[in-house]
Amino acid sequence: MSVAAALRDAAARLDAISGTPRLDAELLLAHALGIGRNELLMRQRDLAVPPGFEALLERRLKGEPIAYIIGVRDFWTISLAVTPDVLIPRPDSESLIEAAVDHFGAAAPTRILDLGTGSGALLLAALSQWPQARGVGVDLSPAALAVAKGNARRLELDDRADFRLGDWAEGVDGPFDLILINPPYIARDAALSGDVLHEPESALFAGAEGLDDYRRIIPMLPRLLAQGGMAAIEIGYDQCDSVSGLLANQGFSVSVRRDLAGHDRCLVAVPVRSV
Repeated sequence: MSVAAALRDAAARLDAISGTPRLDAELLLAHALGIGRNELLMRQRDLAVPPGFEALLERRLKGEPIAYIIGVRDFWTISLAVTPDVLIPRPDSESLIEAAVDHFGAAAPTRILDLGTGSGALLLAALSQWPQARGVGVDLSPAALAVAKGNARRLELDDRADFRLGDWAEGVDGPFDLILINPPYIARDAALSGDVLHEPESALFAGAEGLDDYRRIIPMLPRLLAQGGMAAIEIGYDQCDSVSGLLANQGFSVSVRRDLAGHDRCLVAVPVRSV
């Protein structure tokens, strides 16, 4: 079977389980060939379908996320290694970096904190955006920290990124100009489908309302955030009012940013200036 025919067949088979069947097929075949997707598309007539492609396709047909199969996910301007030990970085989370870019404008944060760093996506994206910045990434999972440290080395950002095992910001000293937070925020009894069924539960669920970790983290922010700085906090689509209230109670001014689908996704918290 030619590469073109293999891609058509794979996309047709994936259509029932994926919203991007053709893209999935291309990524899997490129991975099986050990080349990039762009090279695959340019060289289709020169290539043969490798024996390992069918096994990768079967894994995807069983619901395994593409990112875990190929081990890589693009985020912001960087590419990250991902494993089942970490959440898969998603475009919606880029709204936190976009909010920070807008907040600092021509200026730049110099000290960054990433709580619940996982793969290191947010911290490493921020460090790539601001070459003079240094940052700390905290996670409770040793396995996740191993992934983050590996990503920092591959991106040659390890000299500016300090990854630490910890329980949110317990024992962390500020102040930080930018705090990035993507905690678990799914309610325990929420019905889930798709990629999240394969992701680590400890990074997804946060009590009956999905608010448990916000309630722990937000009271820590006043001692951590520098005047003139900001915290960018990812939320579930229906959590804007609840989390905004928690932030307001700690003396923050709050605004909301929406994701690509138009859902509330990022809260921007800034300290209210003292008079």
